[in-house]
Amino acid sequence: MTPETIFKRTSSAALHALVLCLMTAFIGLFPITSMAQQSSETPPSVSTDAPSLSTPSDKDKSSLSPMADTHPLTQGAVQATPFARAQTFLHEGGPTIWAIALLSVLTVALILWKIWRLALIGAWSRGKAIKSVHAYENGQTEQALKIVLNRRGLRSKVVSAAIRARQSLSDSDAREETTRVAKQELADAASGLRALELIATIAPLLGLLGTVLGMIAAFQALQESGSRADPAMLAGGIWEALLTTAAGMAVAIPASAALTWFEAVIDRMRRDVEDAAVRIFIAKPKPAKAVEPLAAE
Repeated sequence: MTPETIFKRTSSAALHALVLCLMTAFIGLFPITSMAQQSSETPPSVSTDAPSLSTPSDKDKSSLSPMADTHPLTQGAVQATPFARAQTFLHEGGPTIWAIALLSVLTVALILWKIWRLALIGAWSRGKAIKSVHAYENGQTEQALKIVLNRRGLRSKVVSAAIRARQSLSDSDAREETTRVAKQELADAASGLRALELIATIAPLLGLLGTVLGMIAAFQALQESGSRADPAMLAGGIWEALLTTAAGMAVAIPASAALTWFEAVIDRMRRDVEDAAVRIFIAKPKPAKAVEPLAAE
């Protein structure tokens, strides 16, 4: 099994785990909110009878002790499964929360794919390129070219192109060819960053749009109820509307953090490529050491 296959399988498993964690974080508020809804719908009955001064018997005490287990609110919270809470979360959020959930899956997939791509092009490995540049500076041109030959690393490709261009082209043409190869490789390394930037921008806007639509629906329902308006209805509509804003921010924050990290990695590769190219073009071939004749005895 090749390392690429292992990485792909590991990335797929990590993708499923991250999506599950993200959805669990989103639906973590639902046990509390569902209990609040049930309490608003079924207010506790208030007894108007005079309080009794008699001491409760042992049977009454035993019936009062497991109240947390027999209370309808607690039963509703315990019986709610994560899958049911996820369905409720997606249903209450409306179409906007579905779009944000899709963006969350795309964000996780893009982050894992980008890490895999940067690992393939040697974003965190520059030993071979530095060794090749040192060999070229020491006058070992063939050895320097052999070190980076047929390697997939971005730095190795640029160093190889610079050495080949220096051997076969004039100085100005060699610089142009090296610049062309470096720009092409860096552009390929930056692929996918635009998508992450777009997700980091539109995810909070989608959440805000869902909140505005939810507030409009809540006030419309409050207006239709007329004199029978219930403040709990307005409160329920408000927190349901705010869920989309929280979901949008939860998607945008990791996308923005990953984008900043990837840009920093690519900037470091760009600096390494520029440094290696400059060192190759200013290197002067060292003359071969003359063999000193043996002193006559």
